[in-house]
Amino acid sequence: MTTKEAVARALPVQDARIYPRGGLDVLSRAEVARLRDASSGGMHELLRRCALAVLTSGSASDDPRAARDLYPDFDIQVAQQDRGVRIDLTNAPAMAFVDGEIIRGIAELLFSVVRDLAYMAIELGPEYASDLETSEGITNAVFGVLRNARILQPSEPNLVVCWGGHSISRDEYLYTKQVGYELGLRGLDICTGCGPGAMKGPMKGATIAHAKQRRTNTRYIGITEPGIIAAESPNPIVNHLVIMPDIEKRLEAFVRMGHGIIVFPGGVGTAEEILYLLGILLREENKALPFPLILSGPTIAAPYFEQIDRFIRMTLGEEAASRYEIIVGDPVAVSRRMTQGIKRVREYRLAHKDSFFFNWSVEIPHEYQQPFVPTHEAMAALDLHHGRPAPELAADLRRAFSGIVAGNVKEDSMQRIERFGPFRIHGDPDMMQALDALLRAFVEQRRMKISGEYHPCYQVVT
Repeated sequence: MTTKEAVARALPVQDARIYPRGGLDVLSRAEVARLRDASSGGMHELLRRCALAVLTSGSASDDPRAARDLYPDFDIQVAQQDRGVRIDLTNAPAMAFVDGEIIRGIAELLFSVVRDLAYMAIELGPEYASDLETSEGITNAVFGVLRNARILQPSEPNLVVCWGGHSISRDEYLYTKQVGYELGLRGLDICTGCGPGAMKGPMKGATIAHAKQRRTNTRYIGITEPGIIAAESPNPIVNHLVIMPDIEKRLEAFVRMGHGIIVFPGGVGTAEEILYLLGILLREENKALPFPLILSGPTIAAPYFEQIDRFIRMTLGEEAASRYEIIVGDPVAVSRRMTQGIKRVREYRLAHKDSFFFNWSVEIPHEYQQPFVPTHEAMAALDLHHGRPAPELAADLRRAFSGIVAGNVKEDSMQRIERFGPFRIHGDPDMMQALDALLRAFVEQRRMKISGEYHPCYQVVT
């Protein structure tokens, strides 16, 4: 028996039988049968992986294979009942239980996993592939997943999306918490990628502020996707979890749901998100759209934002830089600016008769919505050259960063790199030099990986 096997067997586990509430308990027999088929067929391994990520919520690892190796005998089965479904857990991590009972918040996240994967299998399955061939169809699909998750609330605009890295310094984490606190005092809810670091901090700060303001109907929304959740398991504060089918629909969900975005220090995933949003805002159809975008961190993070800003100005131009504001070391100023920006969003939505809970007005082109599969061929073929329209260049730069994210944390991409070597990224020499310098800074600042030595999954050809 290997050391890993010995550790795995030594970890405490527990069997459980739980009964979902809210959504999964009002399914018809036909729906339950289809869900059962989906969970026991090709979707079972995906269900198992996502469920394990939730059951190890709060884990400090960003290796998608770590939990699976530690709990190799874990299994989940969805069983049919006359009144809905029953979830059977075998050899589940004991950390998800207290005195033999599953922690309520973890149970709710587990139900969310089953709900969203069932929706994907039933409502976004192969027979609906033609509906996803148009931009309108994809946006409707994003809306459908969010509505099915019951997080589209027709209330006043107050949802701030917070982006940032899962691997950040202690000072940066405390700063995100302070910003979250100031946002919470002003009645704003938080939406993040649901993981640790800059995704947990704002939620934690807002939790305290909401308690002080005696707000009880609060939302801490985590939006993830199957390839990410295993590496960024939901933090304990998330009370609404949504699993989108892929990274592109996840990004669209952020933009459609959020009323403003704050970007904290992060790595390649954060850079990907910034480029995605800027590419959309730079389009002619969206230039008049108010969308507060603030880049912020503690004073020690100023060089980080200088690097990001320099890279954006060099690649996308000054117009792109005009769409965001950098505020360093001032959580109160960030929160005030965001509150002011959301007021302008509200006025715009009223004037254009757009909903508060889902931004239909923003134009997201089809090429931004198409899933990008980061193969070695696709990464080498990215058109990273000057002279292209900024939105198109932003789209390919986003794909470059997305490929690196996949190589860092997604199991299928990690396997490709182990087999064929690192991704090779080509482009104009000055752009490649700027990209290489930015990525080197991420590595040096330990923004690529929570722990252990980082081995680059990419090679920038300069």
